[in-house]
Amino acid sequence: MSPASLRSAFPVFDEVAYLNSGTCGPVAAASVEAAREELHIAAIEGRASNYYERLIDLHGRLRSIYATRLGAGDVNDVALTSSTSEGVVRVLEGLDLGPEDQVVTSVDEHPGLTGPLANLRARFGVQVRAVGFDDVADAVGPATKLVAVSHVSWIDGRVAPLDALAEVARSGVAVLLDGAQGVGAIDFSVEELGCTFYAGSGQKWMCGPVGTGMLWVGAEWRERLPAMGPIYMNLVDAGAGLDAVPHADARRHDTFTLSAEAAAFAVAAHDTVAAHGGWAAAAVEAADRAEAFAEELRARGRDVLPRGRTTLVSWRDEDATAFVQRAAAHRIVVRELPGRGVVRASIGAWNSEDDLERLLALVA
Repeated sequence: MSPASLRSAFPVFDEVAYLNSGTCGPVAAASVEAAREELHIAAIEGRASNYYERLIDLHGRLRSIYATRLGAGDVNDVALTSSTSEGVVRVLEGLDLGPEDQVVTSVDEHPGLTGPLANLRARFGVQVRAVGFDDVADAVGPATKLVAVSHVSWIDGRVAPLDALAEVARSGVAVLLDGAQGVGAIDFSVEELGCTFYAGSGQKWMCGPVGTGMLWVGAEWRERLPAMGPIYMNLVDAGAGLDAVPHADARRHDTFTLSAEAAAFAVAAHDTVAAHGGWAAAAVEAADRAEAFAEELRARGRDVLPRGRTTLVSWRDEDATAFVQRAAAHRIVVRELPGRGVVRASIGAWNSEDDLERLLALVA
């Protein structure tokens, strides 16, 4: 892995210390060019059969990319979604839960998960029990039908109790992992995690456009999780009219719209990292840099939140809003976690020592 070489592929780093990939990853120059090329072709040719042939090809390439990053054994167990939350919603809506059923989650989840869970409770009377992040597996009871929790906490970078959750899944309770801060950031295999469903983002650590994401559905649930309003692209034979049926695999959950230009952007983003040392090496580099940064913060007396070997580092600040604004004035982009008095830095392999030194200079 050559961090300097990788860094040069992202124009934002020419002037900005961008440390916010946990919200949206940096945009590669190659991604801009790939999207522009698709739009240019569409502009001069129109959007007819050639456009859709390219779109279908790009969808296939992106699905394969996501399957590889997820460590999925079958590429068609991966659906293309518009976000982590769309994947979450597709799972929750498909499980047919009611008042007698319980979902266990944690008190520290992102609104992209808590919002759909609250809606499930309001509409169908489903019991939702929120416990400590590390306690979700122990909270499973006789009424529990699903555990829905982050793979990596968006607040502090802790990793969920995966071994215990795998045991929960083996017991017959479904496990949905919110992988917004996992996929593209750390190296793993969904097959080895032992979860039932895994929803992830394309715009964060994968550096794709907003409006991209993925949902992995375990083999035993391929046909058990119904499609949520299947339309043209979800059907085996769209020409069969009312007799058309959805794909028997995760393609039944593909998002309704994913343009060729967005897919080309996402594919180019993936290929950029792959060409500069690869994703596995990038995950190691990012985790090493994040841990070194966390240690330096602790050495300076900062209260760093407990974390795992991930890419997020969060610390308490008496005025987190002011700190983030001051950082922005110095062309440094970090994030405040609203209402928590916490600043979060998202550290990728594309970040340099200079990025982190510039940030540390403001912390001192």
